[in-house]
Amino acid sequence: MNIEESKDIEFDSYIDARGLNCPLPILKTKKALSEMESGQILRIITTDVNADSDFNIFSKQTGNNIIMQRKCFIEALEVTEHFLQKR
Repeated sequence: MNIEESKDIEFDSYIDARGLNCPLPILKTKKALSEMESGQILRIITTDVNADSDFNIFSKQTGNNIIMQRKCFIEALEVTEHFLQKR
């Protein structure tokens, strides 16, 4: 799998936040969502070990829906994919 595709979830935009630590993945997500339409899906790829909890908190605070969070490998690196739907 490469950075621009997902096996089973279609998305409208994506952020590659590999190597970035909190709060940068959240800040990039906030900016990207501000440029998207309601109902569109954003895929964020992270390596930060705290990203799952950060995105859960962000989702509750902003009302954006987490569709899925899962571990996978991209280019032999374990990452977490986060799929958020803009409210």
